[in-house]
Amino acid sequence: MTSKRQDLDQPFLRRQREALTKLRRELLRTVQANETEESDMRAQSLGEAHESEDDAQKLAMLEVDGQIVSRHVQRLTLVERALQKIEDGTYGMSDGDGEPIPRERLEVIPEAS
Repeated sequence: MTSKRQDLDQPFLRRQREALTKLRRELLRTVQANETEESDMRAQSLGEAHESEDDAQKLAMLEVDGQIVSRHVQRLTLVERALQKIEDGTYGMSDGDGEPIPRERLEVIPEAS
């Protein structure tokens, strides 16, 4: 799986690196914002009287937010892996079977591995 893709030229790899770096920033910003919002919501909930229905709604919202954050963290791991593969010269090769990932797929999902 250490072979290099000959059909992925330097301009393409540069664009992919830029797209992945931008995606990483966006994912990190979203995860941090959600964590801050959750902390604020918990702190606010501790300091005020509330109904059990309010708690149920907040818990449901936190659960959904937690699932979204979890997906963002998983995607962030894939982005980091793709950036490392660009550095290693193995970008565009599947981690699963070592086969080339179609360039068209990489253009749409730059973190594909």
